[in-house]
Amino acid sequence: MRRIGVVVNPIAGMGGRVGLKGTDGNVQQARERGAEPRATDRAREALEAMAATDADVEIVTYAGVMGEAVAREAGFDPEIVGEAAAGRDADIVETTADDTRAAVQSFLDRGVDLVLFVGGDGTAVDVAEALEGAEAPIFGVPAGVKVYSSVFGVTPRAAGRIAATFDAVEEGEVNDIDEDAYREGTVRSELRAVVNVPRAEERQASKQLAAGTVEAVAEGFADEIRADVTYVFGPGSTVGAIERELDFEGSPLGVDVWRDGELLVTDGSEQEILDALGEENVIVVSPIGGQGFVFGRGNQQLSPDVIRRCEIEVVASRRKVDQLGVLRVDTGDAELDGQLRGWQRVRVGRFERRLMEVV
Repeated sequence: MRRIGVVVNPIAGMGGRVGLKGTDGNVQQARERGAEPRATDRAREALEAMAATDADVEIVTYAGVMGEAVAREAGFDPEIVGEAAAGRDADIVETTADDTRAAVQSFLDRGVDLVLFVGGDGTAVDVAEALEGAEAPIFGVPAGVKVYSSVFGVTPRAAGRIAATFDAVEEGEVNDIDEDAYREGTVRSELRAVVNVPRAEERQASKQLAAGTVEAVAEGFADEIRADVTYVFGPGSTVGAIERELDFEGSPLGVDVWRDGELLVTDGSEQEILDALGEENVIVVSPIGGQGFVFGRGNQQLSPDVIRRCEIEVVASRRKVDQLGVLRVDTGDAELDGQLRGWQRVRVGRFERRLMEVV
């Protein structure tokens, strides 16, 4: 039997769709902007996929929102080894990084074979710090805004399947980004730990910063701009080059909305983007280097409701495309993910496009 310690960071990802680019220290602000919890749903997907493997698994977890509730919903009878400092019925605001670290220590004390956490890079750091030199592997269910470390499954369901069935481990990097700098448009990434993780094809690669010139891509895109069409520009340096070609400065790590020479929204939230959409809309996104995600990593403002109202234009440098085998989507909506999978044209030059598979 495999004993898996499950810890859920209930606030993870709340800041994404409301444009905060992270939730660390900003839970109240996220709530004031109308943010809703998403980590619980991601945890449920992972544990349901785990249960579907029929592997012999025992779940060890914390009470209430930190794991017990979703474990029971997925059909497990978990062993409860503790609760948040605020108590068993603590809501999402009252759980903390200290609670996460304490949960992990409790799991280690009970000899778990894997720590499965639900959150983003900040949660990964908390889990890694709690290991204190232990060799137990960890694995992440992607639920945060920042999901750049190489310790996550590519989707929640993949994470659940891998946690139940992996048979070998390898090293993975835990990286974190300064959220305050990130909100100002600067990526300051720091290697925080190297940990053991399951070896699997559906484990996420580390984020690589964009490199190489993208002028031809930007010029080609600008040449084909259509009147009366609303363009929703995602984050990233390739998309930023297009914005500069169109003679405006957007938010490097946010989502901007532009139509007919006018910048309608800068660094918009999901609702601001929806409010600015017109009759014809195009989302412009570039895959995250090394991972291949076009939706679901660092651009949660591009929610399923936004995506469904837009055409999709994917842009990337040839160098980036050459490094990627496939594109990936993880919108949090299984039906939409299924619709997006298949073959997608990617603009790689002024005129050239390549077909890439979305998985």
